[in-house]
Amino acid sequence: MKKSFQTLALILLSMLTFAQNHTLPLWEGTPPLQNPSDLQEESTQQGILRIANVQTPSIDVYLPTKQIATGEAVVIFPGGGYAILAYDWEGTDFAKWFNAQGIAAIVVKYRLPISKSLTDPKEVPLLDAQRAIRMVRANAEAWNINTSKVGIMGFSAGGHLASTLSTEYAHEVNRPKDSIDALSARPDFSILVYPVISFRDAAVHSGSRKNLIGENASQELMDRFSGELNVTADTPPTFLVHAQDDKGVPIENSLLYYQALHQHGVKASLHIYPSGGHGFAFGLGKGAVEGWREVLLAWMRETVK
Repeated sequence: MKKSFQTLALILLSMLTFAQNHTLPLWEGTPPLQNPSDLQEESTQQGILRIANVQTPSIDVYLPTKQIATGEAVVIFPGGGYAILAYDWEGTDFAKWFNAQGIAAIVVKYRLPISKSLTDPKEVPLLDAQRAIRMVRANAEAWNINTSKVGIMGFSAGGHLASTLSTEYAHEVNRPKDSIDALSARPDFSILVYPVISFRDAAVHSGSRKNLIGENASQELMDRFSGELNVTADTPPTFLVHAQDDKGVPIENSLLYYQALHQHGVKASLHIYPSGGHGFAFGLGKGAVEGWREVLLAWMRETVK
């Protein structure tokens, strides 16, 4: 009897764990804008879990217990210069932290434009990002999420992807569609952490630009993927955080985006810390920037209603 009870308890625990944290593919079969291939995803754990050559994009769904759930959700895009994904450092670690605040979190393993299997690499990260937020809305009832409280969060190049989604959520490419495509891909709010924003020379992160649109991209392409040039009054409310001493992605990226948001009457909150460098994530042990997450939660309480 005791053994049977222990077995039942393990089964129930397993079911609960699956319900709270599970993985779903973004697309059925071969994803759009991709040729079938035998290329394999690569994962390395060297302090940070780095994922490269994503061939099967997916979402990792982290749900808080219903007792503390706020109905809010944050779709997270890890950074990595469009070459890799810093998947735990800027992804799953934050998903777990959000869950502790009662907020659902969905980490996106999006395809990277340097993959040789892609047919139109520059369009693929945005396409995966649109799909991810639509999938969250499609599953909102089952996941106890309010469809009008679905935001996004991006770090570094993931911040570029988040800002692109914020300004180009209605962008379309020629591909087969299904019922999920009828749902809105517009985020209700956006959180940009030391984001790449501009592909113009004054503020550019050259690695992200090269990996997404190539070394000799036209001015038209550089402008299309410079978020500060594409803000409208419909761009979602945005929280920005950056360190003044960021040597990887110049602080001008956040300044330019904030200025564009302000000019278009979009609610925005910009937080600049004197130190922290690039890639500070939680900011632990890096001085004042360590408190940025509490500032974020206060902003969300005021903004996400």
